[in-house]
Amino acid sequence: MDLDLEQQARESLGASSAFPLGEPNTAFAQYFIGNSYLAPLAGGVANVTFEPGCRNNWHVHHGERQVLVCTGGRGWYQEWGQPAQELHAGDVVDIQPEVKHWHGAAKDSWFTHIAIAMPVKGCDEQSNEWLEPVDDEQYGKLA
Repeated sequence: MDLDLEQQARESLGASSAFPLGEPNTAFAQYFIGNSYLAPLAGGVANVTFEPGCRNNWHVHHGERQVLVCTGGRGWYQEWGQPAQELHAGDVVDIQPEVKHWHGAAKDSWFTHIAIAMPVKGCDEQSNEWLEPVDDEQYGKLA
């Protein structure tokens, strides 16, 4: 990660962040608006950092739950057909399998969370289905 960018993120998220910011998330960049960074921590567990305004596309996890443990900054989580929920450090989101959703940073804040993939018992296959981008107009209305 660029040192100036890392310094900016550390200043915004708090210099004492216990988790690495990670490398540019190029493998999944096509499913994000803006830049994100990925730091794998252990099997199925990763720290994800979003630049201000960055968010992932709507998506669905098949065969697994996803738990987000918010660790810094300010962000958003939204399930299809529901209002967006503002997220802060200490918030935990338990996303059930087959739920269409997105998550990402607020437009004026860096945001970071630990993402934990939890396979459903008895389900042999897990996958992500990436869908359409979050509408810019709707995202822009979030405070």
